Amino acid sequence: MAKRKPLKPYTLKDVTIIEDAKVRRVIAAAALGNAMEWFDFGVYGYLVTALGKVFFPAVSNSVQLVATFATVSITFIMRPLGGFVFGLLGDRHGRQSVLAATIIIMSISTFCIGLIPSFASIGLWAPLLLLLCKMAQGFSVGGEYTGAAIFIAEYSPDRKRGFWSSFLDFGAFSGFIAGAGVVELLTMVMGPDAIVNWGWRLPFFLALPLGLLGIYFRHELEETPAFQQHTDSLAQDNQAKDAQKPAAPRKSAGQDEADKAVAGTAPRVSFKSILHQYWRALLICVGLVITAMMATHLMLTYMPSYLTGSLGYAPQSGVFIMLVVMVGMLFIQPMIGWMSDRVGRKPFFYAGSIGLILLSIPGFWGIDSGHPWLVFLGLFLFAALMNCFTGVCGSILPAMFPTAVRYSALASAFNIAVVAAGQSPTIMAALVSWTGNLMMPAYFMMGVGGVGLVTSIFMRETANMPLRGSKPMASSLEEAREILLEHYETLEEKIEAIDEEVELLLQRRKRLVEQHPHVD
Repeated sequence: MAKRKPLKPYTLKDVTIIEDAKVRRVIAAAALGNAMEWFDFGVYGYLVTALGKVFFPAVSNSVQLVATFATVSITFIMRPLGGFVFGLLGDRHGRQSVLAATIIIMSISTFCIGLIPSFASIGLWAPLLLLLCKMAQGFSVGGEYTGAAIFIAEYSPDRKRGFWSSFLDFGAFSGFIAGAGVVELLTMVMGPDAIVNWGWRLPFFLALPLGLLGIYFRHELEETPAFQQHTDSLAQDNQAKDAQKPAAPRKSAGQDEADKAVAGTAPRVSFKSILHQYWRALLICVGLVITAMMATHLMLTYMPSYLTGSLGYAPQSGVFIMLVVMVGMLFIQPMIGWMSDRVGRKPFFYAGSIGLILLSIPGFWGIDSGHPWLVFLGLFLFAALMNCFTGVCGSILPAMFPTAVRYSALASAFNIAVVAAGQSPTIMAALVSWTGNLMMPAYFMMGVGGVGLVTSIFMRETANMPLRGSKPMASSLEEAREILLEHYETLEEKIEAIDEEVELLLQRRKRLVEQHPHVD
């Protein structure tokens, strides 16, 4: 075996240092868009009864519930398209500009929902216009969550990526709580009749000022260090190739400007190539997202209507219980992210998956019992299991793909999985309506836990490791020194040990070949 060249040693110049203050600014800007997305989910979920009467007044209450959830489910079809488009743009032109575009589309489409006349005014045009607005939301959200997750992950130090990334879904929970809280406050002040007549529009109007705030924050951000490294490396490679070519004739001023515009972009990578090279990571990503999103939709989208529609709770009682549980989730979320930086991401996905399999039936027994404390404990159980997934997903998913295809691959796989997960509230509502069995959601979630458990087995641990294709990142010079000492010297030793083992195997093969007359 030819002797391998000595490894080029890592130095402090090879470690990107990002101070915590800068990461906090990035998180505020990235999480705001995710908060807006789930603000709409909160508003929509807690207004589902009123929206059913506004847009589907000619059918029964149970059919109104299914139809209103189905409107949300259909919009999920747009998410893969949005993910594909924004993913390609994000990998080619950068993360920052794409995130600015997604929040603009999201805020305008949410605002427009509040402008739609009722079914009584314009007939079938009302639900059709609602569907168009939800489809525009789905298109923008297709690039929003994955882009924000990538943005935070590419700015986070390796040893704190779990903690910082957990705040992306912290923003989601905050947005959902804000949406639910606004609906509850308006209902208390105005009364249910006024909400159905016109008050339901007010929460959707809040999307416009929130969107303007998000655009301002995101416009102030710089491109991520990982993407800058990627484009700088491509530029250096292109310069080296150009230096080897013969001199070209002088270009016009217009052509010079065009070349400058292209210089800031990365080459396009086809989805076929991504599918061929990263099919394993894509499948694992789909399994992780299906598990996490179905658990999320159970708690944040389906459960409010289950408490009021299926169990007969007064809206105020159901809302109060859910809000208390979700406030508790806000504290659990960053704790799980912090712990995942110490014990790894996989243990939490194992715990959440096994918990769904073993505890879904006891959880729904408590929720269906009618006793307030048991209801609260059942909901808190599912909230804690959901946190096991959401607390680590933001750090797991971006680490599965290299910088050059991270946005395209993750957005495609994520949104394909979300199409399936987005149907879960409709499926659970329909199963309860058709069978009359209030335990059907528990059986459904046991199956979701099985998907999560199988996926967890094949998932690779990514805690405390650099993102694929990126340089190591630290939050201080001292931490950078520790990374070099603890990880990269050990890594070099492991590579040298493998080389020695390969050399021994080749020598053994040579001895065996010498004993066989027909093997070269």
